[in-house]
Amino acid sequence: MLDSMNKFLTAVDDAVWGIPLIVMILATGIFLTIRLKGLQVRKLLLAFRYMLSDEKDGDTGDISSFGALCTALSATIGTGNIVGVATAIVAGGPGALFWMIVAAIFGTATKYAEGLLAIKYRTVAEDGHVVGGPFYYIENGMGKQWRWLGKIFAFFGLCVGLMGIGTFTQINGITSAVNNFFDPNNLHTIDLFGRSYSWSVVIAGIVLTVLVAFVVIGGIQRISSVSQVVVPFMAIAYVAFALLILLLNISAIPGAIAEIVQGAFGLRAAAGGALGAMISAMQKGIARGIFSNEAGLGSAPIAAAAAQSNEPVKQGLISMLGTVIDTIIICTMTGLTIVITGTWDMGLEGVAVTTKAFQMGLPFSAQVSSFILMLCLIFFAFTTILGWDYYSERCLDYLSHNNATAVKCFRWLYIACVFIGPYMTVSAVWTIADIFNGLMAIPNLIALLALNGVVVAETKKYFEKIRK
Repeated sequence: MLDSMNKFLTAVDDAVWGIPLIVMILATGIFLTIRLKGLQVRKLLLAFRYMLSDEKDGDTGDISSFGALCTALSATIGTGNIVGVATAIVAGGPGALFWMIVAAIFGTATKYAEGLLAIKYRTVAEDGHVVGGPFYYIENGMGKQWRWLGKIFAFFGLCVGLMGIGTFTQINGITSAVNNFFDPNNLHTIDLFGRSYSWSVVIAGIVLTVLVAFVVIGGIQRISSVSQVVVPFMAIAYVAFALLILLLNISAIPGAIAEIVQGAFGLRAAAGGALGAMISAMQKGIARGIFSNEAGLGSAPIAAAAAQSNEPVKQGLISMLGTVIDTIIICTMTGLTIVITGTWDMGLEGVAVTTKAFQMGLPFSAQVSSFILMLCLIFFAFTTILGWDYYSERCLDYLSHNNATAVKCFRWLYIACVFIGPYMTVSAVWTIADIFNGLMAIPNLIALLALNGVVVAETKKYFEKIRK
């Protein structure tokens, strides 16, 4: 039964993440990059300056611009940075990392457009809280006749949070890491749901569920407060350890880069298999890259809309840093550590690939290295669970016409999904997440292309204003 289900999910995943969607995501990023004249490169330093200054230039909004970025990063910096990168490289070869970075460079322009439109077309609900995101820039920007497209986005966004990125993949990644560290041989087990599980999995699942419940019941303010503390700390700590591995293996970096580039274009494949190897690397790299940074997915603008900012362009610049930090910095460093140490080709799976890379690369004992990665993964995944609860709630808000009772009930359902996440099979979890990711991206990409003229006009007007 499980084998049949996995085969069905894999077939659906391959159909959703086929060449058309990959082309659509890349084409949207390339098109916006051209229309904005490479703004993501030209204005990168300005974006960092805005992020660090974090000025509140408007009373409208629930959280600061920095808080909105941290909330968005809390949702994007997760298992995708540790487990997702490893999964992509194992499945598509080192070349998958190249396509992940390419997609991220163009995706930065996509993320800018999303943040800009989120502020421009957001609305204030009857109870005073700010709501925005793709469903509102579809409805208010494209017109009321496109409301159905906004509802499709909201439905898939709800599914992504409840059964994809938000719950199953994150808690599964956490409990797997805890299990690998405390009970790798599964010597202490209990029978649940017809299968045997380590006590480490059960205990970790319960503890995380309680912590998630404590935060998400407090709403966006509590999620933002936790994210502003945890996200910068966890990102800096993880980058520091990954950088240490790279510095200790600096002589191997040129060879790793060559292997990544060759793999991206199928140059290492046997005769006749180059195209297939290239397509596999491209598919896995872009799919996992989108899973990680969510550029084009439409999730980040939901958080951006809550920012206390009345300048769409300014928020767009701050929002685009999410892709820079998440993929171009963190995912690249993870991928390089995996390629340098060669753990992608050792028959390992998921978090075990990155764990082995840290064990081989860090100048500590295997147990200490495993513990470091386990802590990083726990923090990464925990904040992602929090961020996606907020995204899912806003999607439900839109579908239920701001029904507060429905949102409160949803929070408990979300907590229940976190609780059952550890008992889902790894392959099924990642496949389900991929499917909903792809379906969610389609209506958002349509809106970005339809409203590209607004993005360009707003950008031009803003920079003319600050020049004067």
